[in-house]
Amino acid sequence: MENILPIHLQEVVFSSSEPKVSKQISKLEKAGKLRKIAPRIYTPNFTVSPETIIRRNLFAILGKLYPGALLSHRSALEFKPTSEGHIFLTYTYTKKINLPGIILRFMEGHAAIEGDNRFSGELFASQTERALLENLQVSRQIGPLSKTLTLPEIEERLESIIRVNGEEGLNDLRDKAKEIADKLNMKSEFEKLNKLISALLATHPSKILSSPLAVARAFGNPYDPARLPLFEKLFVALKQQEFTNRPEKNTSNRSFRNFAFFEAYFSNYIEGTEFEVEEARHIIETGTPMPTRNEDSHDVLGTYELVSNKTEMSITPADPGQMLEILLYRHQVLLSARTSKKPGQFKDKNNRAGETHFVDHTLVKGTLTKGFDYYQALTHPFAKAIYIMFLVSEVHPFLDGNGRIARVMMNAELVKQGQTKIIIPTVYRDDYVGALRRLTRQNDPSAFIRMMERAWEFSATVFGEDMDAMEKHLEASNAFKEHDKAMLKIISS
Repeated sequence: MENILPIHLQEVVFSSSEPKVSKQISKLEKAGKLRKIAPRIYTPNFTVSPETIIRRNLFAILGKLYPGALLSHRSALEFKPTSEGHIFLTYTYTKKINLPGIILRFMEGHAAIEGDNRFSGELFASQTERALLENLQVSRQIGPLSKTLTLPEIEERLESIIRVNGEEGLNDLRDKAKEIADKLNMKSEFEKLNKLISALLATHPSKILSSPLAVARAFGNPYDPARLPLFEKLFVALKQQEFTNRPEKNTSNRSFRNFAFFEAYFSNYIEGTEFEVEEARHIIETGTPMPTRNEDSHDVLGTYELVSNKTEMSITPADPGQMLEILLYRHQVLLSARTSKKPGQFKDKNNRAGETHFVDHTLVKGTLTKGFDYYQALTHPFAKAIYIMFLVSEVHPFLDGNGRIARVMMNAELVKQGQTKIIIPTVYRDDYVGALRRLTRQNDPSAFIRMMERAWEFSATVFGEDMDAMEKHLEASNAFKEHDKAMLKIISS
């Protein structure tokens, strides 16, 4: 018999009304080359469970066996079965069909309309506007058995649309949803949707909203929901550890300023503002920028102006509003010479570093405000210091100067509590950047905490009334060398 089924190319084979195909399937099944795993569904795969095969070929199965079916309600937004294995479809009848590992929930309703998406073969999926209306229908079930998402989940979907496409995008969605509602007789669902959108856009009272993310949007403080689990992860790790105390040894004005010079020098150096130590000392001591490097010189001067001022460095935020004010003021001082970078203003466009995308500019204030909750719950000075440093670094609220401002905020926490400030020397730059990146990309705070503890231990060895002696100590510690030339040494005095 002619082999008309290329079973070596496909994991699922469907029964057929064509006699030739039907005979071929029967022969292959008897020969042990096919097995039946569900009504009208066969597979040549004998090593994987039927549940796994059905799951990974689900949409192809639906498109083949139920042509014209419409993936709808929550399934049109999630595109996967619920945790209980339910998938919801609008079809020509209402019926529940069990497949291995999957329960198909067919609901009689209107077929695909213009704008609905052809998904797989003859399977369609409700367009976003229709799916949102469907999810605002009444459901007699709850949780993973329900055909609809919860109200907070719908609100967060709408909030994400504003975040990506702006208010105009959400208004466009509302207009299109109204047209669909008129066509499909879903006017009551549209009224619900319209109220939610109006609340999110703050054109009507927001008491109807229940999602924290949506409520924040309605009250003008939208935030980046993807960052909060990361902030929480660091917070939990910090709360679970015990940290030592490292009282400040640079208590005199002279020694404090000596340390502040190197603090400003290294903080700028690792951001690419590179000077020889003698050049930086001349800029600081004379208060005069180098003629050929005016902006770079002012970066060093601005950083030093902040970190050498004990009064300024003893100020820490008591509430989110104060944190925003402190950030804006310190940024104004730090980048006063770089007018193109809008000193004293939060960014008005998005920024990135390599493959790392920072928080959207419209979500800066809200994300900083939400992150403040964890900061406020920390008690140890070191924990608070490195948390707020990471918070500012991760949000990246400014067009430039974010790393330097983050480290100023960090060291202010330590000064406030009489603890040693932290320097990140040149030789330690890659350890610092790598640990930050690992926390951001892999949700792993352990390397970041270890790295910062070592930097703190090293920094506690840098003290004294004699700046030349302090510089020699830093040289002996390999502080000025590049990371590929040496390793940081901690030399106890």
